[in-house]
Amino acid sequence: MKAPRLILAGGTGFLGRLLSRHFADLGWDVVVLTRAPKHTGNEVREIEWDGATPDDWARELDGAAALINLAGVSVNCRYHARNRRLILESRIHPTRVLGEAIAKCAQPPRVWLNASTATIYKHSFDRAMDEATGEIGATPEAKDAFSVEVARAWEQALQDARTPATRKVALRIAMVLGAGRNSVFPVLRRLARLGLGGRMGNGKQFVSWIHEQDFCRGIEWLIARNDLSGPVNLAAPNPITNTEMMRMMRRLCGATFGLPAARWMLEVGAFFLRTETELIIKSRRVTPRRLLTSGFRFRFESFEAAASNLEQRMP
Repeated sequence: MKAPRLILAGGTGFLGRLLSRHFADLGWDVVVLTRAPKHTGNEVREIEWDGATPDDWARELDGAAALINLAGVSVNCRYHARNRRLILESRIHPTRVLGEAIAKCAQPPRVWLNASTATIYKHSFDRAMDEATGEIGATPEAKDAFSVEVARAWEQALQDARTPATRKVALRIAMVLGAGRNSVFPVLRRLARLGLGGRMGNGKQFVSWIHEQDFCRGIEWLIARNDLSGPVNLAAPNPITNTEMMRMMRRLCGATFGLPAARWMLEVGAFFLRTETELIIKSRRVTPRRLLTSGFRFRFESFEAAASNLEQRMP
């Protein structure tokens, strides 16, 4: 039988590499759309695209089993006017052009999974945010107005695409913990080992996360489940406070202490590191109601179990 084809748009980053490897190991024909294709010689094919105009790459969509769009420049930067424009356009334009290409397919992909973000939900300490009851919106305390604006526009672009034969899923992705480059786990580990693994801000903010294995398994599940469309939270069932997360990281790394970082220290550090404090101070208390009710079972439900597994795999 012919291998099912998976199209990964913007698939050369951390998440794209995870999914490429996962589906290639399952025997899928994986095609990565990227601005700088490389001939790797392995089972994953890379094809050039600019994320803005239909071209030869669009032919790969015809007859594909699934499309996953992860395109978008990193949000780990200062949100000045130029970066705001790049962040927004690098998400909206690829989503729109993929929708246009699907609409022209004789045999369009059966499912289109488009990246979004768990940051779309309100800054919350007192209650969990799931797809049914979660509140969408910005909070001045979290300085997240721009991020929520981007998330709304991103999902609206997916919703507006006229692709009636293709099931569409908006992936509200939490922080993905992995052992590879560009994952946040090695960063947390390094902070803990250097004695800098104390609470950040007041430490009360919740952190939503998902282990890389469950992220890939969740994507596989969503492709197979024809009854799931619309927004889906890709997050483990048990968010954790920043204080508890850093405590576990210190224990994991054998660190006897961890210097805390006050809010003003985070602001100064973010300025010099050319990033934004929102990435740390916003409380993301997100839970995966739709995955759980559909029967999905996580291998790593607790942060401690996920971190211990990753620590064993670190070089």
